[in-house]
Amino acid sequence: MELFTPEIGLIFWMFVSFAVVFFLLAKFGFPIILKMVEKRSDFIDNSIKSAKEANERLAGIKEEAEKLLSDARVEQLRILNEAGQIRNKMVEDAKTQAKNEAVLLIEKATADIVKAKEDALAEIRGEVAVLSIEIAEKVLRQELENKTQQTDIINRLLDEMYV
Repeated sequence: MELFTPEIGLIFWMFVSFAVVFFLLAKFGFPIILKMVEKRSDFIDNSIKSAKEANERLAGIKEEAEKLLSDARVEQLRILNEAGQIRNKMVEDAKTQAKNEAVLLIEKATADIVKAKEDALAEIRGEVAVLSIEIAEKVLRQELENKTQQTDIINRLLDEMYV
């Protein structure tokens, strides 16, 4: 039996070739491949970390946006309520002012009516006085046609004035 048959020689040379290739790969190839794999792993880890940070920031921004939106709604309601109160106050003030002006107008109209009434009464009194004097003059002319009647009336009037 032969110790080295061609098949065993082939296997031996394949083993030696494999050992040389393995040694070269282990010495030069694997460190480079491992560095590349490690860089790729670091890049992936950094990307995942950045993505998590971006998601956290996005969640924070969403929360802040929701808070701002909520604050804006509250502020909107406050402004609307305030505007409603101002409107109600303005309406109430306008009503009060209109009532005051109506009272003033009524008072002025009443004063004007009273003044007009007094003026009319004074004018009527003046006309009545003039008419009374004219009537009295006509009556006295008829009654006082003689001198004795005139003297008697004058004396009687003087007596009434001093009594």
